[in-house]
Amino acid sequence: MRAVWATAGRWLRRLPRPRTLRARLTAGLVVLLAVSCAAVGVAAVVELDGFLTSRVDQQLRDVGARYPASLEHGAPPRTDHDGDEHGDTRRQASGTFGARLVHGRVTNAAVVPGVDSDDSTDLTARLTPHDQAELARVPLDGAAHTVGLSSLHRYRVVATRGEDGDVLITGLPLEPVEATVRRLELVAAVVFGAALALAGVTGALWVRWSLRPLSRVAATATRVSELPLASGEVTLPPRGPESDPRSEVGRVATAFDRMLHHVEDALTKRHASEERLRSFAADASHELRTPVASVRGHAELALLHPGPVPPEVTRALERIAAESARMGVMVDEMLLLARLDAGRPLERRPVDLTRLVLDAVTDARAAGPGHRWTMELPEEPVTVTGDAHRLQQVLANLLANARLHTPAGTKVTVSLETDGPAAVLQVRDDGPGVPEEVQPGVFERFTRADRRRTGASGGAGAGLGLSIVAAVTEAHGGSVDLESRPGATTFTVRLPLG
Repeated sequence: MRAVWATAGRWLRRLPRPRTLRARLTAGLVVLLAVSCAAVGVAAVVELDGFLTSRVDQQLRDVGARYPASLEHGAPPRTDHDGDEHGDTRRQASGTFGARLVHGRVTNAAVVPGVDSDDSTDLTARLTPHDQAELARVPLDGAAHTVGLSSLHRYRVVATRGEDGDVLITGLPLEPVEATVRRLELVAAVVFGAALALAGVTGALWVRWSLRPLSRVAATATRVSELPLASGEVTLPPRGPESDPRSEVGRVATAFDRMLHHVEDALTKRHASEERLRSFAADASHELRTPVASVRGHAELALLHPGPVPPEVTRALERIAAESARMGVMVDEMLLLARLDAGRPLERRPVDLTRLVLDAVTDARAAGPGHRWTMELPEEPVTVTGDAHRLQQVLANLLANARLHTPAGTKVTVSLETDGPAAVLQVRDDGPGVPEEVQPGVFERFTRADRRRTGASGGAGAGLGLSIVAAVTEAHGGSVDLESRPGATTFTVRLPLG
């Protein structure tokens, strides 16, 4: 039994399962209807079979043992139509079976033929030992029992005690009952099958119509999930018609529409705030350029004074000049980022990346003689379309980042190659690496691995150098990635070939 249940379980697990809510509801409806139809059909068949069988049992009680009792007197003459109980087969229903047993052995057996013949069909010689054993096992309790005879169909039989001590068996065929039951089964299968097919089609249409608001919510959610919501102006897809708030699906659709409305308002306010901040940064950077340059100029002019100047004043003027220079670079970089955020177009000219790498590494060797600088360049020049000055700034910031955040003696390798439709520029070093907690936001503005460091040039000290690298690369349609662990840090810049 366990093996049967295990086999059934494996068979059920192999059946395809509906994935969508619509399919599950439709399948559940069809399964419930199928179970109901099966229950009604089984109950109807069982009830009809029991009712017809009880009718046969009643007929057996009405017939009694007259027919098998007539068998012990031999065959009657054909002219004996006086209506007595001895031998007139026309008083018996067609197919009536009679048998006489003496000491468990069948001595006579016959069946009433159809209406076209009055003679009984002798079955004594045709009964097999198995048939005779079946008849001998019929109990003498006056109740009807079902037996199967090889020479006949299944019969309901009753055994009674004869006047001579023999056993008389009377039987009526069950074939009419079984034929009626089979016809009912066929009709029920056809009707219920058609009902299930119709219910499946109409149920699928009804479920689809009922779940239209939910389908609309799913479609809208899919379109929203494909929108870039991180920055910039976002236009959410239009909402559909109002749904019935009295239904569960309608409430879900209404709540989803309300949530989208709140999200749209929040995104609109965020975009407006970003625009105001971007405008403020651009305006402030632009306005600060002049006073910063003025402070730097006055400090340098004071340092050129021919008269005696106290050492403390000279040191202060030198610091003012250095910090104003650094502040000027920072202002320029903030203005560049603001312009890139605003979508200002860059120059679009052929740029030889190989030449830029050579110049940038040469400058880096001069600025960081304590590092080991190497290059891996292809034999043929690699050309992209873009702004040469900004791309040179990308290289300078990456090399400055490697120089400022690694100790002396670190090996820095700059490689350039082509990979399909892209140029791949990599800056690798064997320094201590970028801390793991800093890596996710390393290209964000004012992110520094060690805020105790101070830089002397570029945006490295302010945490703007790598953000400029990312912004310029994205403005050229490329991407920049970082892979870092102690002893191996790699910045990879991909740019489309020109």
